[in-house]
Amino acid sequence: MIKAAFFDIDGTLISFNTHLIPDSTINAIKKLRQQGTKIFIATGRPLSLISLPKDIIIDGIITLNGAFCISSDKKVIYKTSIPKEDINTIIRYQKETEHFPCQFTTQDNTAINFINQQVIDLCKLINVPVPQIKPLEDIAQKDILQINIYVDKQKEEELQKTVSTHCEASRWNPHFADVNVKGIDKSTGIKHILEYYQINLEETISFGDGGNDIPMLKYTHIGVAMGNASDEVKQAASYITDTVDNEGIAKALKYFSLIR
Repeated sequence: MIKAAFFDIDGTLISFNTHLIPDSTINAIKKLRQQGTKIFIATGRPLSLISLPKDIIIDGIITLNGAFCISSDKKVIYKTSIPKEDINTIIRYQKETEHFPCQFTTQDNTAINFINQQVIDLCKLINVPVPQIKPLEDIAQKDILQINIYVDKQKEEELQKTVSTHCEASRWNPHFADVNVKGIDKSTGIKHILEYYQINLEETISFGDGGNDIPMLKYTHIGVAMGNASDEVKQAASYITDTVDNEGIAKALKYFSLIR
């Protein structure tokens, strides 16, 4: 029996084409929860950028790729922040070496140092507001749970070796990467959720489409890659379903006889 289902948001629940959750997905998740399965969100988004239809009732949320996890009644289950050493190093790098869009996210807020076309395009892709521009030094006084860097893969790897040495990056877009503390990802978020709700790993299923979903898909008992996922993500999954726009979630839940 599956007692816990974990869903990524962008490209999994929400279509990149329509910016909506398909009716088939909403109905499938409602049926799944009615049968006693707990429903969880597992996303790279901050809590402030998560908005779901009232028809989807959730039992908890993994945000910022596992750095901040809460229950449905807003109780903090897990929270971890990026070391101040890495925060100060990336601010210094921006001043002395290279200036690129860099976004800091706290538990409650997010800010970016400047905006270029890559930032605008990314926000359009996932249908969220462009972040507020602020000096990184200002928001760095608070606990930073995630950094977002608008750079390519080569620059990301360079920064991990020289700047964010206590962190690691995950990527679902060629121009953008999430940066979290080493060892923190969606699978560690799931681990804390399962401990809190006393659910066994063998009773889990997850759905995802991006590179930051790979740890989750490998970790849960059943890992379902969406049809719109990259080949790398599909290789990490135990099952590949249809696309988000073509009833992928509903089809997978029916395939595993979790709903009718």
